[in-house]
Amino acid sequence: MPVPSPDFKKAIKRLPEAEKETLLLRAVRRDAELYETFRYELLADVTLEQVQEETADRIHEIFNLAVSGRLLNRSLVKATRAAVQEAARARRITKSKRLEIDLLLYILHQAIDNYSGQFDSVYDGFYNATARLAARIPALILKSLHEDLWLEYKGEVDEVLQELHRRSKSRNLKFELPRELHIPD
Repeated sequence: MPVPSPDFKKAIKRLPEAEKETLLLRAVRRDAELYETFRYELLADVTLEQVQEETADRIHEIFNLAVSGRLLNRSLVKATRAAVQEAARARRITKSKRLEIDLLLYILHQAIDNYSGQFDSVYDGFYNATARLAARIPALILKSLHEDLWLEYKGEVDEVLQELHRRSKSRNLKFELPRELHIPD
């Protein structure tokens, strides 16, 4: 991402208000994420909960569109990747790491609740993608959230990790899948 130079900043400050408005409207028409960011920051009726709900709906839609009988495992891996990108986009818009973690847990629940039968498939791509996402979450919680919130997530994260460890494929992973969210003393 380019960093505005001092000359660029001075040129923007010298612009009349009408031209600034025109430039801003042109920029948000071209960039959907920029539009969503300004919408969240400028409009009082757009709340964090609303952004979370809209993103969760998009994630749900991504998983529903991914279901195709022929290459289901591969399409679920792509859906997981796209859903994780949606969660990251929501974090960039709101600057809320907690929102991202909540959405990542939502993705894991979508995978486990609706497509856990694919974990036992001969193809292990979807299981690996889900396990990698689950392995990332404990570190993300401990790094990004205040320690008062760690206990709030412990039960849910432990449940997801236990569900993934119940599968025989958990022994063949090329990375370590934690058994629980270990909270330091």
